[in-house]
Amino acid sequence: MLSIILTMLAGILIGYMFRNVRILQKAEKTISLTILSLLFILGLSVGSNRLIVNHLGDFGWQAALLASAGALGSMVAAWIVFHLFFKERGNKQ
Repeated sequence: MLSIILTMLAGILIGYMFRNVRILQKAEKTISLTILSLLFILGLSVGSNRLIVNHLGDFGWQAALLASAGALGSMVAAWIVFHLFFKERGNKQ
């Protein structure tokens, strides 16, 4: 897990240092395609695993619960960040 976080932080640092390089600005357009491709490959992997497919009913409710809790937690965190950092405050002079 630490290696994943360090790799992401290194990418952020390098991206920040080279943010004015034109070729890197065009890389943003391929991010969605890359994520969709990874999700498709993940789906292929899950679909080809007989153990997962045979026990999908057992795992399904747990997966739905985890996905819902994760989405709800992300929305709450985004709401908090928005109200703390981005919401315009009245001029209190």
